[in-house]
Amino acid sequence: MFTAHHPPSGLEVVGVRYRGSTPATDDERALDAYVASAVYWEPGIPVVYGEPTLPVGRLSDDRPTALGQVCAAIADAVAAGRRAGRAVLVTGGDCTHSVGVFGGLQRAHGPATRVGLVWLDAHGDFNTPGTTLSGMLGGMPVAVCAGLALPAWRELAGVLAPLPTDRIVLVDVRNLDEPEARLIAATATTVAAVGPGRPGADLAATVRALANRCDLLYLHIDSDILDVSLVPNHGTGEPHGPDLPTVAAAIDTVMATGMVAAAAVVSVYGAGPGHETSVASGIALIRACLDGWRRYGAPGP
Repeated sequence: MFTAHHPPSGLEVVGVRYRGSTPATDDERALDAYVASAVYWEPGIPVVYGEPTLPVGRLSDDRPTALGQVCAAIADAVAAGRRAGRAVLVTGGDCTHSVGVFGGLQRAHGPATRVGLVWLDAHGDFNTPGTTLSGMLGGMPVAVCAGLALPAWRELAGVLAPLPTDRIVLVDVRNLDEPEARLIAATATTVAAVGPGRPGADLAATVRALANRCDLLYLHIDSDILDVSLVPNHGTGEPHGPDLPTVAAAIDTVMATGMVAAAAVVSVYGAGPGHETSVASGIALIRACLDGWRRYGAPGP
């Protein structure tokens, strides 16, 4: 088991200014707004901020391969932060970049390290090319991490050992494709409830059980877990979702383990009608993660 610090000795913020493998030139992914809000500096610990990039000419024309290249740059930044003993917060970007976060944790801690994934999202992102109804690569990163699809994406990102499905907890996932739901049910993945009265296993008990069989945790939050009224310009926003206090309580439940080495708050659209509401929601989600590290600590390097 890793030794927890209280609070972390520092924070590595990895800002991802990409949508998939495309530079987000028309939407800064809320990164500028986050910096202007000074939310990263609220806990009063040293902050290292960076935005990994790749020259456009270096990206493959094959989209999964290009995603692997972008995720490799993210993995380098995540690994650097963890080797320095810092908690890692990934902001901007989208769910495809989670493969890079997982790869970075393996680069820093080794492929034998038992990493657990807690995935807060309105969607499972557990599709493969054989189950997807939309063809969206953004619906596949959890399956990619688990070794079920698109190995070039995973391997370029530095994932040497696929993520066993008994270390995956999907939270909320209120909109699943039917073939995706069948695939999830055929694995050891757990679907947990985001709050009282919502479908799924009890989150607190599920997270405790996960923590007991892992060395560290990766907490991933797509802002579309929130009701669409709180992220009105989200490209995959879903109705009937939880409010901010409910999601913040779920974040606190995971952070209370003291084992969250990396957290990501992704898919906050910084442009378009309603973006002010979405950015405010993103800041609130980031603040919940930072409050969790301040209260409960993070694993050491």
